[in-house]
Formats: sequence, C-alpha cells, structure tokens
Amino acid sequence: MSPFCPLRLRANLRKHRQGDPTVPRRSIIALLLLISAASCKVISADPEAGRNARGPTGAVTAGHPLAAEAGLEVLRNGGNAMDAAITMAAVLSVARPHMNGVGGDMFLIYYDEATGKAYALNASGRSGSAATLADLRARGLDAMPETGPLSVSVPGAVGGWAEALRRFGTMSWSEALEPAVQLARAGLPVSERLSLDIAGQAAKVRRDPEAARIFLPGDAPPEAGKTLQMPELAATLERIQQNGPEEFYHGETGKLVVEYLTERGGLLRAEDLAAYEPVWIDPLRGAYRDYEVLALPPNTQGVALLAELGILNWLDLKSLKHNSADYLHTITEAIRFAVADRDSSIADPDAMRVTVDQLLDKDRLRRFALGIDPKGMAPESDMPPDNDHPNTVYVSVADENGNVVSLIQSLFHSFGSGLVVPGTGIVLHNRGSLFRFDESHPNVFAPRRRPYHTLSPAMMLREGVPVLAFGTPGGDGQTHTLIQLLNNILLFGMNPQQAIDAPRLRRLPDGSLAIEDRVPADVLEALGARGYNVLPRSGWTAEFGGAQIISIDPKTGAKRAGADRRRFTQRPDWTPPALRPRRNC
Repeated sequence: MSPFCPLRLRANLRKHRQGDPTVPRRSIIALLLLISAASCKVISADPEAGRNARGPTGAVTAGHPLAAEAGLEVLRNGGNAMDAAITMAAVLSVARPHMNGVGGDMFLIYYDEATGKAYALNASGRSGSAATLADLRARGLDAMPETGPLSVSVPGAVGGWAEALRRFGTMSWSEALEPAVQLARAGLPVSERLSLDIAGQAAKVRRDPEAARIFLPGDAPPEAGKTLQMPELAATLERIQQNGPEEFYHGETGKLVVEYLTERGGLLRAEDLAAYEPVWIDPLRGAYRDYEVLALPPNTQGVALLAELGILNWLDLKSLKHNSADYLHTITEAIRFAVADRDSSIADPDAMRVTVDQLLDKDRLRRFALGIDPKGMAPESDMPPDNDHPNTVYVSVADENGNVVSLIQSLFHSFGSGLVVPGTGIVLHNRGSLFRFDESHPNVFAPRRRPYHTLSPAMMLREGVPVLAFGTPGGDGQTHTLIQLLNNILLFGMNPQQAIDAPRLRRLPDGSLAIEDRVPADVLEALGARGYNVLPRSGWTAEFGGAQIISIDPKTGAKRAGADRRRFTQRPDWTPPALRPRRNC
C-alpha cells in the first residue's frame, strides 16, 4: 500500500494556491472538499446538481481532509470499506485531537455485501469500578462533574477499531494505523477551524498543564498555517500499532492512563480496562416512506432518530413545503416527543426500564403524529437553556464491492474531560459526565455501566441494499439534522450536497429554535408569532452539525457524496473553494 504523506498534501495545497498547474487535482479536492469519491477514473463536481463528488467505484467522507485522503488511498490500493473506515478513524484521532481519539468512544454500522446483512458495533466503555453512587455522594457530590477524572469512563475507540478490522477488514492492524502514525510524527497542519476551536477552549485547556503544553504552545492557540507538534501521541500510536490494541487495555499505555487517573481520584482501575470488550449487536430498524433506516440501539440515541421518523411517516410533509413554518413546526413537534422519551428512558440497555419496542410502538407513534397540528402553537416549556457540544467526527465509506460503513466517534465535549495523560498525548473523554445521580432514572451512575450516548450513525436501505450512509456531529441535535437531510432527499428531491447545504433548524432543550437565517424572514416571523423563541443564526456554523452523506444507486452502484461546509469556519461570508463551480477532473 502506498504511503500517505500529509507533508506532500500540504505542499500541493501551497503550490495550488500559487497557481502551479502540475499539482495533482485529486489531492486538492481531498484537501479542500473534506470528501473524496474513490475512483481510478474520475472524481468530479457537478455545479448544476449541487456540487456532489461522484465516482463509479467507491466513495469516502470524513471529518477532515487528511482523513479523506487516507481513506481514498486505501480504496485505491485494494482495501475494502472497513479498511478505509478504520484508517480514517485513526487519522481523525490526530487530525481532530480535541474532538476524538484514543481516549474516546466509537460506534459503527456495517453492511456486508458477502452476507447481505447489516451489523452494528458498540465500542463505548463502561464506568470505573472504584466507587459506588453512595461513595460519590459521600465525597459531597450531588451530580457527576462535567470534566476532570470522575468524568472519564473506559475509552472504547481503540478496541472498536481493532474488532471491526478483525472481523471485516482485509488490512493488517499495522497498515491501518500507519497513516495516523505518519501524521502524528510529521505534526498536524493547523487549519483556521482548529485554531479557532482551540482558542474557544483556551481557558479549559489551561487548567491542565499537559494539555496547555501541547495545545497552547507559547501560551497561545496555534495560528492557522503553523504545525502542531504531537510527538507523545505519535509514540503512543506507534506502541499501539506495534503491540496491538492490548497495549491500551493491558499494556504500558493503559497502565499510564490508570495511574494518572487514580492519583487524581478517578474511578478507572486496571481491571476495568482489561475487562473492556466492544460488542456486536443488531442495528435498530425503522420504516420511513419506502425505505428502511438503520440506527444504533441503546445506550445511544438511535431510538430517538427512529421515533422521529416513525412519527413523521404518518404525515404528509411534502404538502407543507420545504422549510415553511408549518413544516418546521411539525418536525419540531416530532423531535420534542422523541427527545422526551430519550431523556427519560435511554441508558445502558441492562439498566433500562422500558424496551425499545415499547418506545417505537407503531400505534403509539401514530397517535402522537395525529395529534400534531401543522398550524399549531409552540408548546410551553419549563426546561432551562443548555449548551450543546458538536465535537464529534463522522466517517462513511462505500466500496466497489457493495460494502458500506457509517462510523462515528467522539470525546463528547471539546477536549473531553480536559485531561491529557502526561507522556502519551491522549486526551481523555468525558462521557461519564452524562451519568445522573437520580436513582429513579435508568442512566443513574453505577460501577461498570455504559453511559447514555448522543452518537448516532445511520444507514438507509432499499429492498435490503444500502442507498445512503449518513451521519453528523452535533450532540443532542444529531437526530434533528438527520431527519432534515432524509426529508430533503426523499421528499424534496435534493441530491446529497443540496440536502446538506439547505438551511436547517435545531430544537434547543428549552424549546427555542435555532434556525439558519437563510430560511426566509417571513417564516421566522411566523414561527415567532406562534410563540417560539426563534434564534436566527448567520453563516455556516457548527451548531447545526457537520453532516456527511454517501448515496449509492442500487442499480448501477454509482456513488455521490456530500460534506458540510459548516465544519470549516464560523465566518458568515466564507465559501470553501471546492464548493464553487469547477470543471470535471
């Protein structure tokens, strides 16, 4: 397999900006578009049809251009969809270090063409065993801290990568991790987005000396165009590459993680890491129009996605017209119902007190749907405002043999727990912060229990064959984005890139509606007149996710891919060069 070279990619970008005509076009597309259609013949953009990337053989999308380039190389060199997905996931652990990584969790859905079946992998870890709820209360706590050592549960990503590759990949573990190791060795080219993200979390980063040393060199966020050096992370990835995933759960790296957390009063012990296993499970399935949508079962919010679709399936949304006040009110009501179920019921499946079948009961969802008046008023809400955390990365791959992957991984909050294990470069996640202290709630803290997760990758089938792999960052709002993407494609005739570019809303926990101001002003005014607190948003902000889609023609196998400019920058006047019209490559 040919080596992945981030330094060569950066050099090509620099030459391209200087007008050098010898620069490989494919390299620039991968770097600027965030997506690549993997084909030996063509990668093209179609300005008349929403500027999709298209390819006849395979496609990849990733939350960073260097990851997309790495996945493209895997497919070019004969790897399958799972090979490319795990390679990209590992590269993202370096390229988006504040959002995901060795210290986080992962979930995926995989369609295996050989068996004609879909599989789901839960690679989330459990809470530590060093304390009970009573013990934490005895420390004077009445809630799980959002950051710090108590917020860290067992990181599952590394074990998930290895298990996915073992079962369905064709590459070796060492080959799959090599691009990530190379990038970490070379240092990460700092984008405008990364520089802004670190600046926005500077106060949190400064609270941990090791995090500050790495991510605030010279006590300041690294400037765009500079290189962020991460030699400790490179050494960690090399140890994991050489020794296998056991290095993290049984080896020296795991020992460093446990010792660090134990010294600071954390709950993880060596036996907690050693007991970790990712779990293969059946994906949840829900009908929507003439399709079948797949999602992850609990402990994720995949149930909420299918509940929202199950409600909307009974309604004539197309007649309401795209992004009208009636349409936005209707989908907001479906979200409200599903979120209430999610927040009261979803947890580690062993702790849940209702079943998924009960939550997704068809008659129950129908009754709620029939109670929605498209011209109705905003419901009252006594929920407090809350901040969301769209700090997640998503990957999708479709290969020429019909295998498809939809993968998502995260640290939860930006920089997770705010802790970096000295000498390792590992940013530890804070998924444990989602546990509750209310013993009447199924997501109450207990030793060795999986916390509730917002992560929700998805896939859509037609007659048992994948036609869409799609997902998005966005915390609680992931399902809000996903249902709008599906409706844009299925009901309003958009292609993947058009569906992603279309303005959308987020329903906030207090019932307010954050809406992109490309929705007509009269629609925003109409929603305000109905009693909604409407919060217009300018520009292309990450608050609304960072969606990615691969569509697959079930007859021809042709792929189209779209990716979200909202992940590039917060500047309202900025349009990525790769989303401007251009000729086919």
